[in-house]
Amino acid sequence: MSDPKERIPVQNILVQQARTSQGDELSGPANAARFWRTFRRHRLGLVGLVIVGTMVLAAVGAPYLAPADPLAQDILRARLQPPSAAHPLGTDELGRDLLSRLIYGARISLTIGLLAEGTALLIGSVIGALAGFLGGRVDDLLMRITEIFMAIPSLLFLIAVVAILEPNVVTIALALGVIGWPSEARVMRSQVLAVKNLEYVTAAHALGLRPYQVLLRHILPNALSPMIVVGTLGIAGAILTEATLSFLGLGIQQPIPSWGTMVYTGQNYIFTAWWYAVFPGLAIMLTVLGFNFVGDALRDALDPNRVTQRT
Repeated sequence: MSDPKERIPVQNILVQQARTSQGDELSGPANAARFWRTFRRHRLGLVGLVIVGTMVLAAVGAPYLAPADPLAQDILRARLQPPSAAHPLGTDELGRDLLSRLIYGARISLTIGLLAEGTALLIGSVIGALAGFLGGRVDDLLMRITEIFMAIPSLLFLIAVVAILEPNVVTIALALGVIGWPSEARVMRSQVLAVKNLEYVTAAHALGLRPYQVLLRHILPNALSPMIVVGTLGIAGAILTEATLSFLGLGIQQPIPSWGTMVYTGQNYIFTAWWYAVFPGLAIMLTVLGFNFVGDALRDALDPNRVTQRT
């Protein structure tokens, strides 16, 4: 019969490795301070954080920040007026205040971006984690399914969905999530494959933990850092794709304020009312750049190897 003392090193490995694993980079005040210290060195990341924060503030506080009703029309007196004190960003072809519509449009873009990427992360994380953890035939099957979805032209898939179903916020967001999960699944699978062979995971198996306990307690928490980065960048991609659909006339329909729809309609007045298409286009560009900058900064802050190389 084995000596109980022989179990101590295995337990020590489990505790020590769990504390120093990648997933624990943000636990504790010291590590949180190190994360913020690294993040704020990334100047573009701070710029992106300000941009994203501004857009979120505009979306949440739209009823209080918008100077006018985004749906109120004044065709006779305010049609296609240039920027002025009364209308800081001008008006559209129906006399609606463009600033108000941009502010409310932030709600649409951010909601679709968050819901779409949340759906993609949920599906991709589950499939990627199961593929990486179980391996074998399950891994082969799930990765073949992933490759099939990756082979589907995303824009054609989205056009087909909105042609069959009503192109509202939920429909577009879920369609984006369904077609966008394969990249998240591949990232999660690679992380699980890297983590599941570490010593503290082997020790967890040796201590008799059930497979699902090992996966949920010790593997998934230590594979989340790259998923945070992927999710941030995915939000930007979803916002841009929704704007593309709206620009093609297949996204959010009038009179709901959508940045892509405003660019689509404003292109008809580009020489007579340049502000109609330019300001919504700038909003899309800044928001996408903001999320990309934040994603790059998060990649540096969450990757200990990058931190070591930079310091």
